[in-house]
Amino acid sequence: MRVMLNGESRNVREGVTVDELVRDLGLNQRRIAVEVNRDILPRDQYGEHQLHEGDVVEIVQFIGGG
Repeated sequence: MRVMLNGESRNVREGVTVDELVRDLGLNQRRIAVEVNRDILPRDQYGEHQLHEGDVVEIVQFIGGG
C-alpha cells in the first residue's frame, strides 16, 4: 500500500504499525516525533497505530548540538 512519508510516496506493507515503520527506517524513537494525518501520535501508541492506504506521515528527527 502507499503512504506519503515526509512528502514522498512510499510503499509499505499492509497493516504496518508506526513502530515497525520507525524501526524499518532505522530511527531512534526517543529522538523523533511522528504525525499521522496532521495529528501528533503519542509515542506509547506507535506499536498500536496501523497505517492505512493514503495516510500522510511526517517524522521529525531531533538533532542535538552544542
